[in-house]
Amino acid sequence: MNSSNTHRGFTLVELITVMVIVGILAVAALPRFFTVSDFEDRGSADQVKSLLRFAQKTAIAQHQNISVAISGGAASSDCTTTLTATSPHLTCQVKSAITAGAGTHTFDALGRPVPNAQATITVGSTTFTIELETGYVH
Repeated sequence: MNSSNTHRGFTLVELITVMVIVGILAVAALPRFFTVSDFEDRGSADQVKSLLRFAQKTAIAQHQNISVAISGGAASSDCTTTLTATSPHLTCQVKSAITAGAGTHTFDALGRPVPNAQATITVGSTTFTIELETGYVH
């Protein structure tokens, strides 16, 4: 008989180390997956910001005023990017709460906000600004 015993498996130290690492990852990463509202807020803010940028660039390209109506608290997010010749107006309804800047924002043919004033918009926890004179949205 052969007297060499080969044992296969993990040691107790290896198992405990893996359990500790998994526990740390669970504490750090798991809560991020269960707060969906943070992801929705960021997505809503990105939608509003991109629609405002689109409206400003379209106003410059078409040499006419373009308006964007922004509202929050909708059942689902819906932002239109279709303009017609008779209605140069875009709408954006998002799920997240808009605590500042809800309403209609208009850009003139030079891309400036009308009236020519700086506007601050807050969607969820994200705040961005429409600059005075340039209309730049950041």
